[in-house]
Amino acid sequence: MFKRIMNLKKTIKTTVLCSIMTLTSMSASAQDLLARQAPVDRKMKAVDSMVVKGMMERESFENPSADLYQDWDNRYAHKATTLPETYKIDLRGFAMPTRSRVITSNFGRRWGRQHKGLDIKVYIGDTIYAAFSGKVRIVRYEANGYGNYVVIRHNNGLETIYGHMSKQLVRENQTVRAGQPIGLGGNTGRSTGSHLHFETRLCGVALNPALMFDFKNQDVIGDYYIFRKNTYENESVQATRMRGKNDDHGYKPSDVTGKVE
Repeated sequence: MFKRIMNLKKTIKTTVLCSIMTLTSMSASAQDLLARQAPVDRKMKAVDSMVVKGMMERESFENPSADLYQDWDNRYAHKATTLPETYKIDLRGFAMPTRSRVITSNFGRRWGRQHKGLDIKVYIGDTIYAAFSGKVRIVRYEANGYGNYVVIRHNNGLETIYGHMSKQLVRENQTVRAGQPIGLGGNTGRSTGSHLHFETRLCGVALNPALMFDFKNQDVIGDYYIFRKNTYENESVQATRMRGKNDDHGYKPSDVTGKVE
């Protein structure tokens, strides 16, 4: 009897030990599996992030600045909507619309009406470039206004307009990169001499390009421009004073073409 009890205890002990070892082995295997799975999970998260990023980039090109603009319409050059109280405009990744450093007319009151952009001296046939990456919304001719013009909507919230060109080099709904040629300088539409009429608009409302672009120095004013509705007017006046019309004392062809004579 005693011997059977001892044998039973030994059997139970052996069974318990085997069970513990099995559980321990399973735990180790599980841990090993988790350890092997972790890098896979990280890779999948990285892939997911890349996919999401790619989808966001495609969306930004398909519908730039969708948070500001309710629609995508090829029928009008601009349509004013409600401006935000403040808006941060990203100027990084810019390209100057032209190599010209010569501004012949300011933004603001002119000849009894509002002039909604800057006039920059260019010669007929000079290359005009997209100021930022974005999507072309309008390619059209307007006899009593812009002449041959292009409107591009950008991912930083702006729309830019390029007027009086002799030829457009892009088509509507085409995506473009900053610095990509979009047209050639000209004297079409309501124009008294070859130049580029350049506008920057936010929510369809014209903003002074001199707030962001320094044509004389072929640069932007910084990485960002913060639009503030309550201080914009004063800032615009100051920008014109600092970076506006600069042809009063004449200019050289190299100031227009950017080429050293």
